[in-house]
Amino acid sequence: MTGPDPRGTDLRAWVVSRLDPLGPPDPARLVRSDYDLNPDHIRRPGALAPAAVLIALVEHDDGVTVLLTRRADGLRQHGGQIAFPGGRCEPGETPWATALREAREEIGLDPDTVTLAGLAGAYQTGSGFEITPVVGFLRPGAALAPNPDEVAEIFETPFAFLMDPGNHQQRFMQAADGARRRFYAMPYRERMIWGATAGMLRALYERLYGAQAA
Repeated sequence: MTGPDPRGTDLRAWVVSRLDPLGPPDPARLVRSDYDLNPDHIRRPGALAPAAVLIALVEHDDGVTVLLTRRADGLRQHGGQIAFPGGRCEPGETPWATALREAREEIGLDPDTVTLAGLAGAYQTGSGFEITPVVGFLRPGAALAPNPDEVAEIFETPFAFLMDPGNHQQRFMQAADGARRRFYAMPYRERMIWGATAGMLRALYERLYGAQAA
């Protein structure tokens, strides 16, 4: 089931009401992960490293979009893939401080232009991270400048498209050991949003639409 048209609702208040406030995580919070689609996959041993990303919702007059990046091709990990601005948390740093710091470093986003809405549920990756998605609102026209060492491209994708479960494909890849690894994919025009980024968007959809989620 598709969620309500963002242009026909008070989207900001609606989103805030469904997120966790900025603060310590609820121990009983629902955690999503790469393993949701791969319950038999062997988990990486050891503690997960804390990380955070910024899910910036850009409030255009004709609809809301989500700010995304394409990582630089030369990066050692996940080069060329679609991602949110974000990265590993520094010791003692809150997830929202991490998300805003990384957004400034990666795409030149001034933290003062972001209105933070709250936190979505944590997302655990097979690469060993527990990521906290930090949701914020951004007016269009913010000055952005990609750091060429990290980001090849900055672009926006309609929020309504990403929150439509009809666009949430399940695909698989063949691992080196022959096992199949399933993942979410959300192809939009010439871009492929997949992996942890698509997983976090799917988790956000389920968080926002709750029992209505397909």
